[in-house]
Amino acid sequence: MTAGGEHGHGHHPAAPTDVERRVAAIESLLVERGLIGAEAVDAVVETYERDLGPLNGARVVARAWVDGDYRSRLVADGTRAVAELGIGGAEGEHLVVLENTPEVHNVVVCTLCSCYPWPVLGLPPRWYKSAAYRSRMVREPRAVLAEMGTTLPGDVDLRVWDSSAETRYMVLPLRPPGTEDLDEAALVPLVTRDHMIGVVR
Repeated sequence: MTAGGEHGHGHHPAAPTDVERRVAAIESLLVERGLIGAEAVDAVVETYERDLGPLNGARVVARAWVDGDYRSRLVADGTRAVAELGIGGAEGEHLVVLENTPEVHNVVVCTLCSCYPWPVLGLPPRWYKSAAYRSRMVREPRAVLAEMGTTLPGDVDLRVWDSSAETRYMVLPLRPPGTEDLDEAALVPLVTRDHMIGVVR
């Protein structure tokens, strides 16, 4: 197991920031006054978690699967390569792309809080921010992956990478077998956020 990306300070659960507390208070007030339903808030969050942001990352992955030169540029300099597709911005600086191979599987965690490459993956899922995931993925990654439905063969080298404010990681998953005849557009829907975090093989 390999750990990457040091935060440079203690690994304690982060207290909510002032902005997070304000957002929670505003959301509670809007729901309490009947101006918006909790279900509507959850639906918006779900859209950004699963669809809008991850669609950007899926485009990146699909391009890398069909274009070997692009894949090489992506692994060499993730930030610059995703910018070629018009993707970038806050929370996406210093993006490192980790390429899975038949022999190596990468998975990403942020042990301190929830550092995450928003431009390519959208909002971090709740489980990614949970104390259990943040601590256990470093100590017992194979067990955590198995609980999430991913069992790796024993001969696959599992590498765990610790995201930070300085460096954020995205996994370039293996192209699924049997997709050799699919073009880039047809490959995009096959890529999920969980593939790009590394919790799905």
